[in-house]
Amino acid sequence: MTVESKDNSISVSDGKKVKLQGRDLFNAIGCPTKIVAPMVDQSELAWRILSRKYGATLCYTPMMHARLFATQEKYRKDMWSELDGDQKFDRPLIAQFCANDPEYLLQAAKLVQDKVDAVDLNLGCPQGIARKGHYGAFLMDDWDLVHKLIRTLHENLNVPVTAKIRVYDDLEKSLDYAKMVLDAGAQFITIHGRTREMKGQNTGLANWDTLRYLRDNLPNDTVFFSNGNILYPDDIDRCIKNVNCDGVMSAEGNLFNPGVFWTKDNDKEKQYPRVDKITREYFEILTKTPGHASRHAFKNHLFKYLRNFLPKHTDIRTDIAKLHSSAPLEEFEKIVISIEKIVQEIFTNEDIEKLDIIEDGPLEAWGGCYKTIPYWRCQPYFRPVNGVDGKERVKEALKNTVSTINQTDITTDNNTSGNTNTDTGNTKRKAESDIVSDNNTNKIVKISV
Repeated sequence: MTVESKDNSISVSDGKKVKLQGRDLFNAIGCPTKIVAPMVDQSELAWRILSRKYGATLCYTPMMHARLFATQEKYRKDMWSELDGDQKFDRPLIAQFCANDPEYLLQAAKLVQDKVDAVDLNLGCPQGIARKGHYGAFLMDDWDLVHKLIRTLHENLNVPVTAKIRVYDDLEKSLDYAKMVLDAGAQFITIHGRTREMKGQNTGLANWDTLRYLRDNLPNDTVFFSNGNILYPDDIDRCIKNVNCDGVMSAEGNLFNPGVFWTKDNDKEKQYPRVDKITREYFEILTKTPGHASRHAFKNHLFKYLRNFLPKHTDIRTDIAKLHSSAPLEEFEKIVISIEKIVQEIFTNEDIEKLDIIEDGPLEAWGGCYKTIPYWRCQPYFRPVNGVDGKERVKEALKNTVSTINQTDITTDNNTSGNTNTDTGNTKRKAESDIVSDNNTNKIVKISV
């Protein structure tokens, strides 16, 4: 007889616990399609709770260092609290570790296995610290070690193991690598459609064609998550269709706009939430989540999703920069209140219905379109592509749109509460000389010369 267990990662058959594998595990945790990526110090408990409110259906923990987690109590307490993995509000959850030693990895994983649905091995981090520490994407040069790390977890944990990888320039090598990872015991595979070298200013676009090739040539029952190029909620269904993947993972897309996972409808309050409202929601969650990780991450999260807001309100940026994670929560809330006052003042403008709109630009070669979004709403960040700065690329796209849409200028003083005014000047003049997309995708902003 088989009965259901409270633990989604196991089933009970004839009194014995059996680890779920592949598709059975995927089904048991609800067939998640919208996934918060594991990020360094960024996908902590409070942020996961917020992201789930905005549509995320599976979350990963921040990347944790296996050796430190296994051997240093302070590090472990900083990274993990008693509410992490709570069945009521933090599941399904996958814990991710970086490692190069199978024994330390197993020790660390055993410490959390009872609070998660699976344990993931980070094979995708391309940063210099990963090179120095010999983990993440730099294990792509050591397939035997990768196999041993995954196999050790597969054979010794009570929960399944999964893995997140990057691709090579060579399609067949990428396919062989993915097959090896699955053969070692990974029950899900997340593939980031960028190579190890694609990072920082050289990030560029993730290659969905490569991901589709891998999806088509891996076993049909493989649970396959795609990672890369998620800017807007529309991109999620587009990625699932183009890649034929089971789900879509987002890191930066989620950090700059937690509403990126909202695909239930086109409610702009959910898809592109106002920064004052999202900050209040996030803060209220923070007050109820214990531990160092959530408080430590608060400032960094604000800098991300306020990226287009802060250049106009530099006093807020200064206050955030001064905030310390050990400060009383009252200090955190002062910043929240300041942001609320600014945005609420903006919404007293008699023309706010005309100003607070989101418009699509022309269809781009990558299959989507850039959007003009008011700076007081969360929105994506554009990395450079083929050497072209993201800001300039979006500005060009908006110039091409000016002649076909009725665009309203917004001028805001950096150190005021956000007073706005409108300008109905000639659109040709705007397109030629005096408009920019402030930062990345803001409403077109008039600048003085």
